[in-house]
Amino acid sequence: MSVKTAAARTASLRRTTNETDVTVAVGLDGTGRTDIATGLPFLDHMLTALSLHARIDVTLQASGDVEVDDHHTVEDCALALGQAFDKALGERRAIRRFAHAYAPLDEALCRAVVDLSGRPCAVISLPLRREMLGAVATENLTHFLQSFATSGRMALHVDVLRGDNDHHKAEAAFKAVALALRAAVACDTGAVPSTKGVL
Repeated sequence: MSVKTAAARTASLRRTTNETDVTVAVGLDGTGRTDIATGLPFLDHMLTALSLHARIDVTLQASGDVEVDDHHTVEDCALALGQAFDKALGERRAIRRFAHAYAPLDEALCRAVVDLSGRPCAVISLPLRREMLGAVATENLTHFLQSFATSGRMALHVDVLRGDNDHHKAEAAFKAVALALRAAVACDTGAVPSTKGVL
């Protein structure tokens, strides 16, 4: 695998199943520019916040069987976005790797901690009380972050520490993840940040 330089940390792919068709492109060294249409406006809102605050350019177009429910579209958008993120990182050379961030949204506060280790693990705690936010089941917001971490080959811990409004809690979570990713992908030394010499 070739080493990704800062100028080349981009990737695109298409994920097609019998349930969804997702096309995604990412640029890790962007400005947070987005072109996102998933067919689920609340998911678009969360992904726009993720892109903007991570300063990662994201183009993501999806069509899915939302007449069944939102699950397949949410899951496959997460998997495709994570795969593109992983591809854009390349060998993960010269990145900070570890990062954490807190994001408040009014009364809500969330902490996100990330390790771009190459080993997928997700521990997500979003104590959401409503069944739906827009047309997205709140359980699928947790599932999105789990699927994104798995396909992005990262350890991701997300904890909503307090909050009353479920929209605020969900948005604070996506913003905290964004800020942690922004710091973790930042260029550091030229070495692979691991005693193993590989991530």
